[in-house]
Amino acid sequence: MKQIFHLIVIGLLFSTAAWSQPPAASAPHDQPVKAWDFSLSVSGYIIPEEDGYASPVFTADHNALHLEGRYNYEGIHTGSTWIGYNFNFGKKVEFSITPMVGAVFGDMTGVAPGYNASIDYKKIAFWTSGEFVFDTNSKDGNFFYNWSELSYHIKDWVRAGVVIQRTKAYQTEFDVQRGFLVGVSHKRANFTTYVFNAGWTDPTVVMTLGFEF
Repeated sequence: MKQIFHLIVIGLLFSTAAWSQPPAASAPHDQPVKAWDFSLSVSGYIIPEEDGYASPVFTADHNALHLEGRYNYEGIHTGSTWIGYNFNFGKKVEFSITPMVGAVFGDMTGVAPGYNASIDYKKIAFWTSGEFVFDTNSKDGNFFYNWSELSYHIKDWVRAGVVIQRTKAYQTEFDVQRGFLVGVSHKRANFTTYVFNAGWTDPTVVMTLGFEF
């Protein structure tokens, strides 16, 4: 399994290099070339009776190419790198889906097929991200991760909604955690607070600060 994991990592690196090559010299000089779009978010976790931690996520998109890096997401002291393909369609209802494949390394090692997807209709937004990690050390470490949120934009700059997640990065009484969210944005920056399990047990609070550039 470790040999397969190493081969997939090498394949991801070669694929990224191939997709990122500049246009050939013979391409027309007046043809517009879309720039890269980047985003960085850092989520701080405040967990009852456990040490808190931060989880940064960085993305880079160029046309249909999607690259992503995560840390402390699949597990503490664990990182992951991803490559995927963006599909966008719809006018009144906007759909976006990005199937991906990732390599997980650190305290946990594995291979992970995954996805990001969203649906936007007027002031309603749904976003979900999931992955299934195949642990290369033990099949007991195999796990499906998911984060999904549904929100309503009260104003252009403020939204509220509900959220669920399934994770192994920390433990609670619930296999699937549920809660609510409140988020604000200004230009290319946004800040969202998530509160999980309030009313059922001591709540877990996640605060996420994000930037697009």
